[in-house]
Amino acid sequence: MSNRENEKPKFTSRVSSYFKGVRAELKKVNWPTKKELTNYTIVVLATTFAMTLVIWGLDLIFQNLVGLIV
Repeated sequence: MSNRENEKPKFTSRVSSYFKGVRAELKKVNWPTKKELTNYTIVVLATTFAMTLVIWGLDLIFQNLVGLIV
């Protein structure tokens, strides 16, 4: 075996190869349309708002229960 075969690839070639792979994978991604992205954003914001109200309500209930016990 020659010494060349045992050498590790240079750092710059490894980094270059990594980013080429990243770029190839990003080309395979099925990106959402603007309409889909808007719909997903609305769903996330609505769900976040609803969960905020639920947690706030539970907090008030438990706060009052602890106030009655203490």
